[in-house]
Amino acid sequence: MVNWYTADPHFGHDNIIKFCNRPFRSTAHMEQVLLDNLQASVGAEDDLWILGDLAMGPRAKSRDWLDSLFGLLPGRRKHLVTGNHDKDLVLSLPWDTVTPLVEVRDGPKNQIHTLCHYPMLTWNHARRDALMMFGHVHDNWQGHRNCVNVGVDVWDFKPVRFEDIAARGAALPVSPHWTEVEPYSA
Repeated sequence: MVNWYTADPHFGHDNIIKFCNRPFRSTAHMEQVLLDNLQASVGAEDDLWILGDLAMGPRAKSRDWLDSLFGLLPGRRKHLVTGNHDKDLVLSLPWDTVTPLVEVRDGPKNQIHTLCHYPMLTWNHARRDALMMFGHVHDNWQGHRNCVNVGVDVWDFKPVRFEDIAARGAALPVSPHWTEVEPYSA
């Protein structure tokens, strides 16, 4: 079993292509690429964590459309960490969990990491090398050393595994506020 992480797919959102300069001909093209990438990565026994903003726009107000979309999401379990665009119908889909913030065990040490739609300055176990994974900012910011954007706009429209997130985080700069918010860090 592998945990796969992603954020901000914005299924059904016509304007997201223009807003984030996504390289798609149409919303249908974007949705097909996103679904193909999810299905090519996430196995039948894996968990899929969507860190907010699954869908928006007129189609996201249709129960039938959302049910159909949800049925195409791969994985044994599907989790939603709520984003600012996740409305009641999205929240009522048959997710295994729905929460605004969660701690998940992952990685070679099986330690606790924090998931939230929004980036944070600090989080539980931050001084013990726990990562914070977020979305919301699309392609505006990849994050910092231990606070990494898992959004589709910065991961080639694909979900990612912990190992890839940790490797990217290791290459990012340390937050300029780290010593202010975590003064006792090693």
